Amino acid sequence: MSVNLRSVFAFAKEYHQKKESQKDIQYGTAGFRSHADNLDYVMYRMGVLAALRSRAQASQAIGVMITASHNPEHDNGVKLIDPHGEMLEQRWEQLATDLVNVPDADLEAQVAKICADEAIDNNEPARVFVGMDTRYHSPQLSRAVVNGILALKGTVTEFGIVTTPMLHYFVTCTNTQGAYGVPTEEGYMGKLIAAFKTLRGESNERGNYLNQLFYDGANGVGSLKMLGFVKKLNGALNVRVFNSNGKINFKCGADFVKTNHRVPEGLPVEALVGGRCCSVDGDADRVVYYFTDPDTGVFHLLDGDRIATLLAGYLKDLIEQCGVQLEMGLVQTAYANGASTDYIVNGMKIPVSCTRTGVKHLHHRALDYDIGVYFEANGHGTIIYSEKAKQAIRAASNDDSRTEEQRQTATRLLNFIDLTNETVGDAISDMLLVETVLHAKGWNLRDWQASYTDLPNLLEKVYLADRNVITVTDADRVVVTPEGLQDAINEIVAKFPNGRSFVRPSGTEDIVRVYAEADTRPNAVQLAFEVANLVYDRAGGVGARPVKMEC
Repeated sequence: MSVNLRSVFAFAKEYHQKKESQKDIQYGTAGFRSHADNLDYVMYRMGVLAALRSRAQASQAIGVMITASHNPEHDNGVKLIDPHGEMLEQRWEQLATDLVNVPDADLEAQVAKICADEAIDNNEPARVFVGMDTRYHSPQLSRAVVNGILALKGTVTEFGIVTTPMLHYFVTCTNTQGAYGVPTEEGYMGKLIAAFKTLRGESNERGNYLNQLFYDGANGVGSLKMLGFVKKLNGALNVRVFNSNGKINFKCGADFVKTNHRVPEGLPVEALVGGRCCSVDGDADRVVYYFTDPDTGVFHLLDGDRIATLLAGYLKDLIEQCGVQLEMGLVQTAYANGASTDYIVNGMKIPVSCTRTGVKHLHHRALDYDIGVYFEANGHGTIIYSEKAKQAIRAASNDDSRTEEQRQTATRLLNFIDLTNETVGDAISDMLLVETVLHAKGWNLRDWQASYTDLPNLLEKVYLADRNVITVTDADRVVVTPEGLQDAINEIVAKFPNGRSFVRPSGTEDIVRVYAEADTRPNAVQLAFEVANLVYDRAGGVGARPVKMEC
């Protein structure tokens, strides 16, 4: 096989031109995202880069996912998936940014530079998997990706419409020669459902747990795939799917629920009077739970912090019951509610690490533990089990010197591992894990919420002319520039009991996110309002000035 790099430039010039007027963009927390109209050349070049990455990784399969996750319907995006299902190596994020931003005339030379710097042999095979979400422009953008792969004579496997976690799963299964599972949609669903049904046992209801879940699919791919799951679950979990055919993420989905602290549109009346509800996002890699108190009408959110504590507490109990000595830790970001961190450290006695925002950072830190549980507050997360942990648990399940109860508990742990998509946060896998734990404990959502009391908190957006004017350090908790902004934030925070606030630039759009928490809802609202306006004034705010949210 011989690759002519000139063909990469020629094809781009003919079909996937980069206009001189198009601004430079950055490979952010989860790849490139922008208005769909601006992404054709980006997709083509990411197809090229994926083929190069495969060759740089000994011809292992690399994934390219076309999605904008929780962004509005008019947006789209792309991210690369590395051989073990993890996010693209950070050093290659810069290569991606450089490749996307060069003029067409320099494209051939840029590709040649990557090949030289990374010692890539273009005579070796390249294998790339491509998936997309349900946005109407995804098929067209997928074609641009495929053209980029083919320009470098790579081999393409197109999976069509899949959730982002499914593509991560397919990549991992393929590169582990099937040890992780079968790299097909049937294989993915079959593995999760078999583990779930085994853990569920014969009884679908227990204690306060009722076999009824209301599922908001964000009008995205997560709703389509859940409809398939419902048929195969065959009543083991009664899931009613809503928001499956409207505008993606519009007034629904996990980000809407988390940001606005209210139920999405599209749910039936019976879901709003104490029903157990969950929402996923547009590509089904994050999930949050919630319910409305039937007596008071008050909305209650159980977000990623709650999911992390629920799963970690259950795992700790199982590990202790089967007598295996393993180190477990929980990884959070600055967005984690302060009450959750206190509960984990002082109540559950589990060590906590804090990292920068972005699951790629949490994932890497979680690898430091035998069992690492990580979740962002937005509901994006998973559990990673080291090979040491799997071997120890497997050995315990077959150890005749242990009691029958210990062996059965170890077997339950093995099924819990199979129910976990370790490659990335997976809304469907995480939902089934939550349902498993609630069922085992006989809990409803009110019981779950009672484990600790959250500090009231808000998340605001401030639109800026350039988000890069704000730089941060200390796991995104401290502002470095503009100079003096952090001191001003500290002065505001000091006015509120249990006050905490930080700001960080978005990884995908020109906004700054402002997080605030305090002892009461009105204080949290006021704190967020004051910090948001401070950022607007000191960092070049554009558009409407931030307004105070309702209490």
